[in-house]
Amino acid sequence: MTDSPRTAADRCYRHPDRQSFVLCQRCGRTICPECQTPAAVGVICPEDMKEQRRTAPRSRVSFVTRMTRSSAPVATYGIMAVCAVVWILQVLPIVGGYVTTSLWFAPVYGSVASGDYEPWRMLTSAFTHSPDSIFHILLNMLSVFVFGRVLEPMLGRVRFLALFLISAMGGSLAVEVIGAAMGDSLTAVVGASGAIFGLMGGYFVLARKLGGNVGPLLGIIVLNLLLGFVVQGVSWQAHVGGLVTGAVVALVLLRTRDPRQRGAQVGSLAALAAAIVVAAAVFPVAI
Repeated sequence: MTDSPRTAADRCYRHPDRQSFVLCQRCGRTICPECQTPAAVGVICPEDMKEQRRTAPRSRVSFVTRMTRSSAPVATYGIMAVCAVVWILQVLPIVGGYVTTSLWFAPVYGSVASGDYEPWRMLTSAFTHSPDSIFHILLNMLSVFVFGRVLEPMLGRVRFLALFLISAMGGSLAVEVIGAAMGDSLTAVVGASGAIFGLMGGYFVLARKLGGNVGPLLGIIVLNLLLGFVVQGVSWQAHVGGLVTGAVVALVLLRTRDPRQRGAQVGSLAALAAAIVVAAAVFPVAI
């Protein structure tokens, strides 16, 4: 018995050496398994698949989606936006004074013994700035932008936020401890400078570990620390506390950078934040 002759219709139109009996549901051409794309009914060939994709309506990607999917420093912009909104509320007539006094931090607010325990102010004060001068918020936001656009892509948004927020808390703790030790428990502070010094401290530790040139950064840190002691009305206590805390956070991130240590990293950062709050709560502050 002889085999029946095989026609071109029995072979893939793109691969003539491959026998197939499957037809494209659109054009009817024979296609091999490699050229088949599942459709709603049957399969279609590569050319019809291209045409389908070309003519299919494209959904519009929202601005938020584009931002979150890109490498844009979204957390940095978010911090700047929150600070800007709070400052606008601060300068409004009638309500501005209430907003400022509701968010600022003083040593009495961190200690349970003071009777005015409001620990959330350790964070809210970092998003509050002097309503009397726009330069305070402008300079701080410039610093957040400069360091944020470098650190956020390096660390990721969540870790960058952790560095900023925990550093702010560390700055507030230093304000409480040093202020109370100096007999100044009622002077309130505002500003993101403690958190910014935390960014600088964290950046210094990371850059040094990665073998970068930390000389210029060290000069910036020292200069800004000295200005805090010289310029009147600047909370050098927050600067010192934020700087030290930021360095500690960076060390934690370095020690737990292996993806398998994610749980240890989250736990360590949470423990550090909790330790700061507890230390502030138990520290004796007299009014």
